[in-house]
Amino acid sequence: MRRMLLYFLILTAFNLSWMPSGRAQGKADVTPAAPTSGFRAEFLEEIAYYEQRYTRLAEAIPAEKYTWRPAEGVRSVGEVFTHITAANYGIARALGTAPPAGFDPKAIAALSADKPKVLQALKDSFLHFRGAIIALNEADADKPQKMFNRSTTLRGSFIAITGHFGEHLGQSIAYARVNGVVPPWTEEFQQQQKPADKPKP
Repeated sequence: MRRMLLYFLILTAFNLSWMPSGRAQGKADVTPAAPTSGFRAEFLEEIAYYEQRYTRLAEAIPAEKYTWRPAEGVRSVGEVFTHITAANYGIARALGTAPPAGFDPKAIAALSADKPKVLQALKDSFLHFRGAIIALNEADADKPQKMFNRSTTLRGSFIAITGHFGEHLGQSIAYARVNGVVPPWTEEFQQQQKPADKPKP
């Protein structure tokens, strides 16, 4: 009996030694939950709004239009989307969350002509960016923060980031319309405004 008990203890100790340190101490791998109130929760709503706009517009624009640009030296359709993608990682870094291992901004820019890859990279970047906001401390709202070469607070940086989103969303909408693409949300609104066909008497 003693021999069996000793064998069990040795086996248990061996198994624990191979566990990641957090699990060996009884800690679970838990992803922080998104806040439901406070300035982070409000900003996450803004991020969701812009993510939906960017991804839906990127999906609506035909793949062959991703290389279109209004003039030489100006970002193309695809380059606007990859700019937002790279910016999401850069801003997250500025807020304290490092990009994934092996991340290369130049590799992101090189995707600009490939619609499926641009879409996936865009979605991945927003996922990463949301995680960076969730990781912030609610008590740090007034902490000094530098954003786009401006000195502000953490809360103030959210305003600057929202402005950046809005600037390039407007650019993307203009690009889409010049190429005959109506933004999906505008098209839906227009459909809702059409009077229903009345039945013939």
